[in-house]
Amino acid sequence: MELKRKQSARNDVIQPSRKCWRYSLQVFSGLLLSAISTLAPAALDRVGDFALLDNTGTFHQLSRYQHRKALVLMAYSDGCATMDTLLDNYKVIADQYAGDDFEFLLIDSQNLDRPELSELGVELPILEDDGQLISQTLNITNAGDVLVLNPERLSLFYMGQPSQELHSTLGLINGDGMSDTIRQPGAGCAIDYPLKEMHSESPADYASEIAPIIIENCADCHRQGGVGPFALDSYIMVLGWSPMIKEVLLNKRMPPTQVDPYIGHSESARYLDPDDLQTLVHWINNRAPRGDSEADPLELFAAKDRTEWAFGEPDYIVMGPENEIPSIGVMDYVYDDVELPFTEDKWLRAIQYIAGDESVLHHLVTFVTPPEEDFWGDERTEESVTRRFVGSYLPGKTNAIEFDEGTGVLVPKGHRLSMQFHYVTNGQSTVDETQFGLYFSDETNLKERLTQAVASRFLLPPNENDFELQAEQQVEQDIVVTGVRARMNFRGKRMKFVVENPDGQIRELFSVPAYNYGWQPDYLLDEAEPVAAGSTLRVIGAFDNSLSNPSNPDPSKEVTFGLESWEEMFTGYFTFYNQ
Repeated sequence: MELKRKQSARNDVIQPSRKCWRYSLQVFSGLLLSAISTLAPAALDRVGDFALLDNTGTFHQLSRYQHRKALVLMAYSDGCATMDTLLDNYKVIADQYAGDDFEFLLIDSQNLDRPELSELGVELPILEDDGQLISQTLNITNAGDVLVLNPERLSLFYMGQPSQELHSTLGLINGDGMSDTIRQPGAGCAIDYPLKEMHSESPADYASEIAPIIIENCADCHRQGGVGPFALDSYIMVLGWSPMIKEVLLNKRMPPTQVDPYIGHSESARYLDPDDLQTLVHWINNRAPRGDSEADPLELFAAKDRTEWAFGEPDYIVMGPENEIPSIGVMDYVYDDVELPFTEDKWLRAIQYIAGDESVLHHLVTFVTPPEEDFWGDERTEESVTRRFVGSYLPGKTNAIEFDEGTGVLVPKGHRLSMQFHYVTNGQSTVDETQFGLYFSDETNLKERLTQAVASRFLLPPNENDFELQAEQQVEQDIVVTGVRARMNFRGKRMKFVVENPDGQIRELFSVPAYNYGWQPDYLLDEAEPVAAGSTLRVIGAFDNSLSNPSNPDPSKEVTFGLESWEEMFTGYFTFYNQ
């Protein structure tokens, strides 16, 4: 008790001093926080990555402009009364800073289509913002709003008018750099987002609107055992992955094998309707409501059984090799030559692939070859070669192809099948043994389906973001083109397939504006294209051997032509038959 009294007395004595200390500590802490906040570096506002085609069909992605210090965009609206003045001001600044440091573009915030944009006659490329999704994401509110974007950090340097402030901002980026986003109020006409407002007031219904979009465009690959890295087989799974779904939709990583919708058409490609894209993104932005339906269409959805033969039991089944796939790492191509027991010529009227393990098989290409040739045949030495191409495997779909009536692929007696497999690892070791079904034709006088490989030899310089190439071959007789395929490796950027008629008229058959080495389908044209004798088949494209290419193993390396994945090739394939 005595001890407690002494302690209590001591506490009474020091209490005033403790109050003073607490007050002093509060003052010191405030001064310290103030100093820290003053010294702390400011942060540029973040933006998401995005990708769009422009009015010429050229692909643009923010993160693929890392070879520039900034990407500069101005919102364009032809209906704005002050647009001409704003555009003139923007062009003056663009002309002054044009060069290697900056890329200047316009973005259509009116939701026009390509013909309408092309008729405007504007010199600068205009990004086609279908559904106004990117304009919304970038918080563009007025025609004439200018954004200066950092492609490397995915951040915002400047948002405002094409004014002296923009001029000064570009100068700072060229000089000491910037640490804080500069914002300036817009001066142009206000941009309306009617569908955004409509979807905000009445979000799309999951069961009747969202789930059908997922089933049509995603669920074939994103299912248990599919090639997609996760399954979208329920509302909960879609909700959990919704941030990533939105991200890959806006930067066009998904759906894969996207092509230019204004040039040709192929069911082999993955088209996503702009209205469906807008509906899906708006639904995610509105917190992805579940709706009132008790049934979940994704849970009820049964993916097609790809172990069934679409045309009945094949006449002959080729069993591929038992290819072992490790759990991790990058695999190079696997080649296999299949000897055939046929004692006479065979005509194929249809084919079908059934993958042994769909989760790892990314593509498979098959040629008919004589015994003395390998998979590449005369492509090793010749730039233009006519070959017997059978078909290719595409993930996520039933790989059954029935050739046009009256046509077929000839397999001469003594020839074999040469196959190239491309696998991706997924964290689990597995074995793939793919089946290849052949259906024979008893018809006579069939027209032979062939493939014309049109290639170019080149030396790809280092740190080159847009190394353009083209290759061509003249047609000696009338033909009908039924499909195309682009073939490049990791540095491939784009490829377009065109025909120049004998009179010099150019026809664009198909365009792959954002080539992806991981996806190499054979695009069967919905409408076959007749090509007259004397015409020229031409492929036009480019490589990206810069740091802006996320697939590039080494942008500082000079790359030579070659057929293996560590080299580079530039080959366009035209599948055809003679008239």
